[in-house]
Amino acid sequence: MTDTPADDLKPVFRSDVTVELIKHTASDADVLFAARVSTAGEQSLEELQKDPERSKGLINYLMRDRHGSPFEHNSMTFFVSAPIFVFREFMRHRVGWSYNEESGRYRELEPVFYVPGEDRKLVQQGRPGKYEFVQGTPEQHKTVTAAMEESYRQSYAAYQEMLAAGVAREVARATLPVGLFSSMYATCNARSLMHFLGLRTQHELAKVPSFPQREIEMVAEKMEAEWAGLMPLTHAAYNANGRVAP
Repeated sequence: MTDTPADDLKPVFRSDVTVELIKHTASDADVLFAARVSTAGEQSLEELQKDPERSKGLINYLMRDRHGSPFEHNSMTFFVSAPIFVFREFMRHRVGWSYNEESGRYRELEPVFYVPGEDRKLVQQGRPGKYEFVQGTPEQHKTVTAAMEESYRQSYAAYQEMLAAGVAREVARATLPVGLFSSMYATCNARSLMHFLGLRTQHELAKVPSFPQREIEMVAEKMEAEWAGLMPLTHAAYNANGRVAP
């Protein structure tokens, strides 16, 4: 981070998230060659030169009967910028995932904070284990926005005050809230991504219902859109079979 005077670091308030596909080795053909090695040996590599559309039935069979390992022979790396509380949920997903997040020990953290948009449902109603979220009133949205922005400004001012006094970054960062934006690289394969999507999205085709927090669902939706473009036959089979990871 450049040496910008503290007074010039104006807080930025966001209601969205960023997901970018940085690199990948992922295609439907990757599933086919991995699956066919069991019967064709080294000749299964020929599948990489063929049109996967000819073998979409095999992909559907593998998904339906939950033969999962062929879906692991690919890789996708995403850049994600989201509130810290999203990352704390994200890192519950450990099998088939790798993460590297920016560090508040080694860099001065920028004042970018999450404030829910007007479409974010604010009110939880119902008993534990059987509840739903409903839209808040305009007054509630106004209260949330004002309270969050004021809290963020105060916490970041305290952070800057400690840094100016020579306090180490790793100590000063303790005053910052989980609504602060962080960034990371997250790498996964299609199988681990499908498991993530099954838990972190709500979808009408899902056999098993899920109730994710909206902010991590926003990340999941963007990841799914990228994956669907890379592996359309696998994505279609995932949907056709109830969005259950094989």
